[in-house]
Amino acid sequence: MDNASDIRIKEFALVERIKAAGKLAVAFSGGVDSTYLLYKAHEVLGDDAVAVTVKSQVLTSEDLSLTSDFCEKTGVKQTVISFDVFSVEEFAANPPDRCYYCKRKIFESIANAAEGYVVADGSNVDDDGDYRPGIRALKELGIVSPLKEAGLTKNDIRLLSKEAGLPTWDKPSAACLASRFAYGEKITTEGLIRVANAEKFISDLGFSGIRVRVHGDIARIEAAPDDIALLTYERTRKEISAELKRLGFKYVTIDIDGYRTGSMNEVL
Repeated sequence: MDNASDIRIKEFALVERIKAAGKLAVAFSGGVDSTYLLYKAHEVLGDDAVAVTVKSQVLTSEDLSLTSDFCEKTGVKQTVISFDVFSVEEFAANPPDRCYYCKRKIFESIANAAEGYVVADGSNVDDDGDYRPGIRALKELGIVSPLKEAGLTKNDIRLLSKEAGLPTWDKPSAACLASRFAYGEKITTEGLIRVANAEKFISDLGFSGIRVRVHGDIARIEAAPDDIALLTYERTRKEISAELKRLGFKYVTIDIDGYRTGSMNEVL
């Protein structure tokens, strides 16, 4: 079977799962996966597909605006709910299973806001390849993952998104800002803002897919392998170092292994 046939089979399986839901509420963060799922759900179910976006300290204002823009342009009804991640005691303490406790509370809030709908998240097949304690919370709450159930990979979703003309098809992968902190290191509002501002500064220099990982007062920058050399150009390096130190970091480093998903899990 060629790749084109394979992806069509998966797309058909996705449509069948969406139809089976009848009324679907998509947890919509504006990322590649949830955007495609919401687009497809709206195509299949019309007004019976809605978006629920959680406004919290781990979603940047830029990403929140993008979700609203998308829903307005496509005619999808969106509900935005506010959630204080620091109301989850384990969030600030940041144990290795932090994501389980936080995701459970967040999706309980989503389910309450979407009563009468089947709630779906944007997990895909590739998400099974990393340590993701939040998946347990989804299973416990009965949250469905249509993309994963249909066998779609991240690359499949990008290809289908490009075909559909979605602006997110080549958007760099994103993750909760809390994932930037080494386990056991206390997470604070100020720390989240510092990371968001650090990543935005570097991104505004023309780099995409940047991660600024926090280890105490050390900022460890992860970038695409092809960008590592560019980051070390004297002028660029000095600009980044000065700005991150202004933001509160004492040391600024570049990880020569480059960006990879879940690098904080490598110590587990």
